[in-house]
Amino acid sequence: MIKVIAVLCSLSSPTNCHEQIVTSSDFADVSMQSCLMGAPQLAEWMNQHPAERLAAWRCVIGNQDRRGA
Repeated sequence: MIKVIAVLCSLSSPTNCHEQIVTSSDFADVSMQSCLMGAPQLAEWMNQHPAERLAAWRCVIGNQDRRGA
């Protein structure tokens, strides 16, 4: 399984950031290559969450625990 994990920051408080699993290959067509190239799922997710800014993202293989930012 490949997870796309985004680091998101609040537009109203830019230092308030957290990590969020945006999608995983269980729910979407995510390959490691598409994830590393910016995962089209990120753009769709960001359009649905306009109060947050994408600061970074990473690709995780397997069932690893989420870490806070």
